[in-house]
Amino acid sequence: MEPHNNSPQDYDPNAAADPNAGIYGLPYSFDESKLIYLPIPWEATTSYGGGTVFGPEAILNASGQIDVFDLDVSDPYRQGLHCLPIDSEIVKLNDQAERLAQTIKDAYGQIDDAPELQENLKKVNELSSTLNEWTRKNIARILKAQKIPAIIGGDHSTPFGAFEAAAEHFGSIGILHFDAHSDTRKAYLGFEHSHASIMYNAATKIPAVSRFVQVGIRDFCDEEFQFIRSQGERFKVFFDPEIVEHRLSATPFSELAKKIIDPLPEKVWVSFDIDGLDPRYCPHTGTPVPGGLDYTEAVFIIKMLARSGRKIIGFDVVEVAPTLDSNERPIEVHQASDEWDANVGMRLIYKLSTLALASNGLAKWRS
Repeated sequence: MEPHNNSPQDYDPNAAADPNAGIYGLPYSFDESKLIYLPIPWEATTSYGGGTVFGPEAILNASGQIDVFDLDVSDPYRQGLHCLPIDSEIVKLNDQAERLAQTIKDAYGQIDDAPELQENLKKVNELSSTLNEWTRKNIARILKAQKIPAIIGGDHSTPFGAFEAAAEHFGSIGILHFDAHSDTRKAYLGFEHSHASIMYNAATKIPAVSRFVQVGIRDFCDEEFQFIRSQGERFKVFFDPEIVEHRLSATPFSELAKKIIDPLPEKVWVSFDIDGLDPRYCPHTGTPVPGGLDYTEAVFIIKMLARSGRKIIGFDVVEVAPTLDSNERPIEVHQASDEWDANVGMRLIYKLSTLALASNGLAKWRS
């Protein structure tokens, strides 16, 4: 088949994706699009496996392998989906932060008697704050342009600035959080903006986030459990054993999905750590944990959210990591299995995009 012509008017959804077009082979510019992706190649504070810094590029490279037809939403791509370029300055910032952060990780955070490491930690925290402000400004620009923002991570620390921008723009919001981890540690290893602290930071620093609903949580420490309990009704957690119990008892999954959606306010940001899924979907994510949601279960929950009358005001998909070689660089893709994590990630992002557009009345539901 011939590739698409690189203009919205000539775009053929039945043709092969044009490698010279944008994400998903789509030819839409920023101005022509209703939904904008912001890639953030950042993993300075990851505490186990690495590679999520390469997630955005891997997802973009894999995105042409999708059929844009959607069974739930009619022609969502025609509203325009556009991905901003990967910012080389953020890549440099991450490289600097990663080098400094590694010295802290090597010391397991025990740096009380090490002035040089204390200085390194201070610098990492400053660089993370710089990233947060960069993210906040970029998401604020997207929102001001009356477009839906979406973050392609990167580790799970990356959406903090987006939460700030969304709260500033919309006022009271909720976060629907899919994850294997609670992410409510306080400054893990001393990193104030750790990937393990994103929801703690959102809860303690962004009062306008009025409700957190966490789904699939199955790996957390006592500190996190006590923090969640201290938040009262503000946090509603659906631990993985509860989800498993629904499966094994043959209770309709729609009943559980309704319980998940009911506590959320009118405006919802969806924050999706890919390790919330069963690890068979993205085995190379940095901190995989046995258990987790099936892909179709996660999509069902988000679809119920979109159909509930609530608005998905933005979303992030984080912690997708491609297969790495022995030098911790993405391997050259020779077969589909090498691209599996990115394939799953880009499909989840597309589905979230279609549902976000529909929830905002920008694309029509199929009857």
